Amino acid sequence: MVRDLPDVHRDPFDRLLVAQAMTEPLRLVTADGHLAKYTDLVIEV
Repeated sequence: MVRDLPDVHRDPFDRLLVAQAMTEPLRLVTADGHLAKYTDLVIEV
């Protein structure tokens, strides 16, 4: 799952968080604008 993510953000921990949110599925709330580009499951505040 992590290796299939687009190359939007290179931080490995952030990529794990996004992959986990996509797998569960969960909403991930973040202030990081890069993460919000991955999926609509990531909500930028």
